[in-house]
Amino acid sequence: MLDHTSPTTRFDKIFVSCSFLFLNSRVNGAVNRGFSKDFGKKAPSAMPSTPGGSSKAVPIASLNPYQSKWTIRARVTNKSSIRTWSNSRGDGKLFSMEIVDESGEIRVTGFNQEVDKYFSLIEVGKVYYISKGSLKIANKQYTSVKNDYEMTLNGETSIIPCEDSSDVPMVQCDFVSIGDLGNREKDAIIDVIGVCKGVDEMTRLTTKTNKEVSKRTLSLMDMSGKVVTVTLWGEEAEKFDGSGQPIVAVKGAKLSDFGGRSLSASFSSTVMINPDIPEAYKLRGWYDKEGHTMEGESLTEMKGGSGGGNTNWKTLSDVKTEHLGHGDKADYYTCIATIVYLRKENCLYQACPSQDCNKKVVDQQNGMFRCEKCDKEFPNFKYRLILSANIADYGDNQWVTCFQESAEAILGQNAAYLGQLKDSNEAAFDEVFQQANFNTFVFRSRVKLETYNDESRIKATVMEVKPVDHKDYSKRLIMNIRKLAAQ
Repeated sequence: MLDHTSPTTRFDKIFVSCSFLFLNSRVNGAVNRGFSKDFGKKAPSAMPSTPGGSSKAVPIASLNPYQSKWTIRARVTNKSSIRTWSNSRGDGKLFSMEIVDESGEIRVTGFNQEVDKYFSLIEVGKVYYISKGSLKIANKQYTSVKNDYEMTLNGETSIIPCEDSSDVPMVQCDFVSIGDLGNREKDAIIDVIGVCKGVDEMTRLTTKTNKEVSKRTLSLMDMSGKVVTVTLWGEEAEKFDGSGQPIVAVKGAKLSDFGGRSLSASFSSTVMINPDIPEAYKLRGWYDKEGHTMEGESLTEMKGGSGGGNTNWKTLSDVKTEHLGHGDKADYYTCIATIVYLRKENCLYQACPSQDCNKKVVDQQNGMFRCEKCDKEFPNFKYRLILSANIADYGDNQWVTCFQESAEAILGQNAAYLGQLKDSNEAAFDEVFQQANFNTFVFRSRVKLETYNDESRIKATVMEVKPVDHKDYSKRLIMNIRKLAAQ
């Protein structure tokens, strides 16, 4: 029979049929393809039913903006805090989360009413049925999730807790060996796992918007024998406990090339302590058996240290014989040395009281102190330390410069108290320096060849001072003895 329908109608039928075949092949392909790094049970042979059993849940990998009726079953692996904004168009708030199933992962964001409706419902680690979210092309600038799309919750979205969640993976990671970080591009977003060799005390910083944020740096080592520093921020920094040298996995860390190689776990990263994944068990077994005897080679030139993990141990004679500091860049090293002399003359100066300025002020002789950098006069000042010290080990000695924090650690007193002593009790001031002599510390130092008045000399600056951890020191000596015995 002849087809009497119009050419336009026939074209519409062909288009709809082709679209159905394309979407069907995409869904089936996504289910079969899967991911190479699934840390959970393998995908079941049939997709699970949705609540009520009326249809089957679809895999995350099959989602696209051209579908409207779908339900996924996924586990929440990361959830942000509520963030607010205010601009000329009004005020608002949002939160985001990352979810995963057997086929892939996706980032989900909720705004305003959806924040009120779903934020308290969502718990990290739990599994939910999610349907009728809006999908759009993902902005890779704000997410490290490996998906071309991202989801936005809307008024029609439904989120229902799922009780049967044993076959949904906990997390999906594509771990990069710490030893391979040198081959990755700056600002790359990567997943990393390692043993926490050391951790710094938490500090608090003030941002440009005058908000305080917590910061903590830790050192991770893996089976490559390389060590990298990872910076945690906010709540992750506050709650982190490095006791017992746990296995730490970070999903979505940003790679920096400042001072070598280092990582930063942003607010969108996922930090896992002793995760229940094969890589963690393998790493723990290796470290307990042999890795704990390794010193580890740091990829990061640190201003501060994080225990034994991110150090470049040298003796003072090594620093000279190996000509450290003579290259284009400064060299960093760690040594154990003893204070043999402290130069107390001119070790204190009156500095600008502003939080972000340490410039020396000029006494105006009228009760005011002027800072040339800030171009202001202040009724007060703060004391700052610049301490020149001679340190020695069994083979050599070296003059070093110690600024505020390292000088305070050596003297055992803060700069403000020392300033008061110097003005009121010279004998007590001298006693502080006498008591500091012949104490032994771990020094983390920076050395660089500098030229002044046509004269070149090595300048050594102490970046951090720590008490000697004799247990760690003894382990390192034993390891060095074994190396020498094997030669």
